[in-house]
Amino acid sequence: MSGILSLTTFLPLLGVAGILLVRGLAPANDERTASAARWIALVTTLATFVLSIAVVANFDRHRPGFQMLEDITWFNGLRYRMGVDGISVLFVPLTAFLFPLCIGASWRSIKDRVVEYMIAFLVLEALIIGVFCALDIIVFYLFFEGQLIPMFLIIGIWGGQNRVYAAFKFFLYTLLGSVLMLAAILAMISIAHTSSIPELMRYHFSPAYQTWFWLAFFASFAVKMPMWPVHTWLPDAHVEAPTAGSVILAGILLKMGGYGFMRFSVPMFPAASVQFTPLIFALSVVAIVYTSLVAFRQDDMKKLIAYSSVAHMGFVTMGIFSGSLQGEQGAIFQMVSHGVISGALFLCVGVVYDRMHTREISFYGGLVTRMPVYAAVFMLFTMGNVGLPGTSGFIGEILTLTGAYSVSTWTAIIAVSGVILSAVYALTLYRRIIFGQLTNPSLASIGDLVGRESIIFLPLIIATLALGFQPRLVLSITDAATTQMVDVFHAATGR
Repeated sequence: MSGILSLTTFLPLLGVAGILLVRGLAPANDERTASAARWIALVTTLATFVLSIAVVANFDRHRPGFQMLEDITWFNGLRYRMGVDGISVLFVPLTAFLFPLCIGASWRSIKDRVVEYMIAFLVLEALIIGVFCALDIIVFYLFFEGQLIPMFLIIGIWGGQNRVYAAFKFFLYTLLGSVLMLAAILAMISIAHTSSIPELMRYHFSPAYQTWFWLAFFASFAVKMPMWPVHTWLPDAHVEAPTAGSVILAGILLKMGGYGFMRFSVPMFPAASVQFTPLIFALSVVAIVYTSLVAFRQDDMKKLIAYSSVAHMGFVTMGIFSGSLQGEQGAIFQMVSHGVISGALFLCVGVVYDRMHTREISFYGGLVTRMPVYAAVFMLFTMGNVGLPGTSGFIGEILTLTGAYSVSTWTAIIAVSGVILSAVYALTLYRRIIFGQLTNPSLASIGDLVGRESIIFLPLIIATLALGFQPRLVLSITDAATTQMVDVFHAATGR
């Protein structure tokens, strides 16, 4: 279907136009205007999700290479190129899947500047989908950097008490690394005389250039993942962001780093990737072990889950740079699975926060007596986060560990300890919040999930179990592209 990627990417901007039209016809602070903005945002994000399903349905999973290509002359020699392959195509429906859930989660919790809030989320959705569809490196960079602006506003305006500090820390950390990537992009274009990503993937850069380009891209993608030790912006951003902002941060934005490694670092700079694989393995296992230990000591539920995300991204980088088919497949599966499970966990935190306005673990206890349905939902996603067989969390971890084991036995052995540590901090959190006596009098009136919240969690529950029992839903789509990438990687490096 010609043009479906651009339609999917820019459809949220039509929702923005609709909201602006409604605001122009009524006062911005009018409740009817806010309600209309919510409904327009919800309908637009649902329509975008339907289009994203059409993208996957029209994708030929047996054919490697890019599909649904769009190539239009833009200006001054630049071209607007769009396309997807088995590495990128699943991130489009993942993005479109989470955004309507975020709109639903914000339905009652966001009361101030509702119009601007919905506009920020719709713009953010368009920019994120553009990142995964762009096939021109300049277009990619514009989408990649552009999404910083709406997320900066979401954290800085609708966040917590220290929202301005967290927003600036998030913005400056990610922008600094991206400046180095921009310098590398300009150098690559001057050498290869093209900005087309497929052509750059086929171009053979010299080993010296590969080293410098790899480091420049690493500076950006490592922060975006985030990898240890450039992860410190993430806990602050999660704690201060509104619930929906945390869902997008953990569910999608972190995946841009892993996607960048698979789209640029490994296929374009294979020799440098082999050279720096020991560094990546070392940073990955440190992230898995260290941040798991840090997570265990947290008093804030959001901060615990944020450190958990850093640990799980360690499995992703370990799988990507293993150079094995299992590792590459596992990395993509882990990113998709983590997007669903981590988003669900932050929504679980948002449920109790909306009721009691605190995320302190010590405040809660014995919620199962008042919120049995919530306890069951929270248990499922906790088990998925731990990597229990039958949930999607298990598949990604076992594949990345298998891929790493084929290259470095000790890396896999140390990383396995992260599975144990994740069970320790995740089950401890669950026990302290859900089990025990309801000793806090403030919790006596807390209510269980309402209909709107149950509707939000239902698709997340289905996705977690469906991917856990039928991993071929993902692996069949990514198989051809990852096989081709591994073959090219091995041919270029002699591994």
